[in-house]
Amino acid sequence: MTEESHRSPMGPAGADAGQGLWQACVEQLAQDLPEQQFNTWIKPLVAQVAEDFSKVTLLVGNRFKLDWIRAQYAGRIAALLESIYGQSVTLELALAQREAVARTYIRPATSPAATPSDAPNHSSDEAPAGAFRTRLNPALTFETLVEGTANRMARSAAMHVAGMPGHLYNPLFIYGGVGLGKTHLVHAVGNKLLADRPDAKVLYIHAEQFVSDVVKAYQRRTFDEFKERYHSLDLLLIDDVQFFANKDRTQEEFFNAFEALLAKKSHIVMTSDTYPKGLANIHERLVSRFDSGLTVAIEPPELEMRVAILINKARAESTEMPEEVAFFVAKNVRSNVRELEGALRKILAYSRFNQKEISIQLAREALRDLLSIQNRQISVENIQKTVADYYKIKVADMYSKKRPASIARPRQIAMYLAKELTQKSLPEIGELFGGRDHTTVLHAVRKISGERQQLTELNQQLHVLEQTLKG
Repeated sequence: MTEESHRSPMGPAGADAGQGLWQACVEQLAQDLPEQQFNTWIKPLVAQVAEDFSKVTLLVGNRFKLDWIRAQYAGRIAALLESIYGQSVTLELALAQREAVARTYIRPATSPAATPSDAPNHSSDEAPAGAFRTRLNPALTFETLVEGTANRMARSAAMHVAGMPGHLYNPLFIYGGVGLGKTHLVHAVGNKLLADRPDAKVLYIHAEQFVSDVVKAYQRRTFDEFKERYHSLDLLLIDDVQFFANKDRTQEEFFNAFEALLAKKSHIVMTSDTYPKGLANIHERLVSRFDSGLTVAIEPPELEMRVAILINKARAESTEMPEEVAFFVAKNVRSNVRELEGALRKILAYSRFNQKEISIQLAREALRDLLSIQNRQISVENIQKTVADYYKIKVADMYSKKRPASIARPRQIAMYLAKELTQKSLPEIGELFGGRDHTTVLHAVRKISGERQQLTELNQQLHVLEQTLKG
């Protein structure tokens, strides 16, 4: 880009030109963002532009806003500055009240999202005095969540709640196994609501912390403060409510908070490792409240979603993972997102240590221990026995030619699980089910997969079977 062309939106060189660069960026953001978001987060920013335009420092009112703008908007702002100026621009964020600068160099072409390890936390001790501690991680948003069949319904419901809290789907109960993205999703609800309504009182908390707060309130006789904190919220996000099991007083206090929040049309979003009626040692009246809104599952991610997750997370580490390697890893690591992340870290470390490019062979070497465990963990025979026990039929019925619904249905479910949880091909699975053709297995897999999305009871049964098989 010529000198004239990159100066044209800004006028003559100097301070005015610097402000012209920022003004051009602001005008574009005003077109791109919803008005409320723009007025809340972008409009109050004050820009200091270096004379040579190599650096733009944005002055932000407090640490909470600084963390949020860095996580949500810094990449987009840096990309716009580069587009307007025609060269790379270093973007810095600084607190307006003091000179401590939070330095962030953004490569506008990629603008990777903040990773969980370095993501800012709104509950930081650096939050301004009197600010409400939300405990939200601003890096966990709907934009950074990979969408797929496994989480589509839960994501859709969560987005609805974030857009219209206090209305439908109250409470929203999200369940699924470890590492499937439940926590990411509840943080995304809170972050979206705060982006739209910065004055909303939102709290993310793990169930164990709620238990701890109840205990402290008892010890210190501070139940008035406890109730004021929890009963005044606009949105309560609480993780892993199964930890309330056998804690009677905690369950009583949560029931009271639950009722108070619903009465004032505040919203409650909960997660658990199982569906409400599957919770053990939780009072029946609390279980009935959990089940009174919308209950949705997050399932283990399907193959295409696992591939997308791997490629996205590799890019966040400034590494390109070849698609064929991502498919290889995704086919062998099936259970959850955390295992995928762990596999990716091993591959990246192995690649860097050995100074080799990422390939299928390198991935195979890096993951040899994991693959060995994975391959011997679940067998078709074990699936057949587990499903037969669950539906109270004989294991021999899995291989037989009998076709009554009481037998055919469990057999199809076992075929579906064999395809999902093992490395066996369709013909191999068919052979293990009494020499059936691979098209029979394919029909069963498609049928159960489709019905799983529609039938809550079937989905819950499959969830229990999967958890049993994975130990």
